[in-house]
Amino acid sequence: MTNDDSYLSKGFRQAVALASEFGYVVAIAPDRVQSGMSQAITIHNPLFLRKVEQSENAEIYAFSGTPVDCAKFAFDYFFGDRKVDLVLSGINHGSNAAINVMYSGTMGAAIEGSLYGVPSIGLSIDDHDADADFEGAVEYGRMVVRQVLEAQEHLPRPLCLNVNVPRCAASEIQGIRLCRQTRGFWREEFYEREDPHGRKYFWLTGAFQNAEPEATDSDEWALANRYVAVVPVQTDMTDYRQLTHLQGVIK
Repeated sequence: MTNDDSYLSKGFRQAVALASEFGYVVAIAPDRVQSGMSQAITIHNPLFLRKVEQSENAEIYAFSGTPVDCAKFAFDYFFGDRKVDLVLSGINHGSNAAINVMYSGTMGAAIEGSLYGVPSIGLSIDDHDADADFEGAVEYGRMVVRQVLEAQEHLPRPLCLNVNVPRCAASEIQGIRLCRQTRGFWREEFYEREDPHGRKYFWLTGAFQNAEPEATDSDEWALANRYVAVVPVQTDMTDYRQLTHLQGVIK
């Protein structure tokens, strides 16, 4: 297990409790918030590991690296010969639907875990509140984890699922939708400020632009209509459509 909101986040603690229902949990998570880190890795600084908790069903470590650092460290050093059944990253505070999957540290770690041949799930809720209600995310996350574990022998690898839960009471969730990533993009705004020394600095914000608001098979539609969105994610970023068009252009 890992995430990008740090080992101290409420969502992470909820996920540890969820995962421990299925087996022994080893959690290596960032020691501070690492949101928006995507597939970033640490190559110019040393990394530090600290055990923060040990119980009958789980051991939790704080790591000074990025979410992907956590995954790489776990598989390439920490686990040794131990077999891993599942990678669970989250529960993330905030949706990772649509283009957010490209920026998310939570999804970066889940994708990295899948590259080791282990079924991986990134679990997020469409609520950035530090004290968000995770009841629905836990309930439906439990369903997805169980279904993946039960069917993993029959599913091709790599396998990575981007699971996003709507912001509403668990009783209001309409079910699960297997869907695709919404086409869209963020348009950023940079707010200029000045510190007491006269130096300019900037705050980044922005808004998501849905390029297909009428689509009913996308993750953004699912969330807007109170469904849990499940999108299988792949790492092959080849644009096969453009390969055809470029045949007569690039020679």
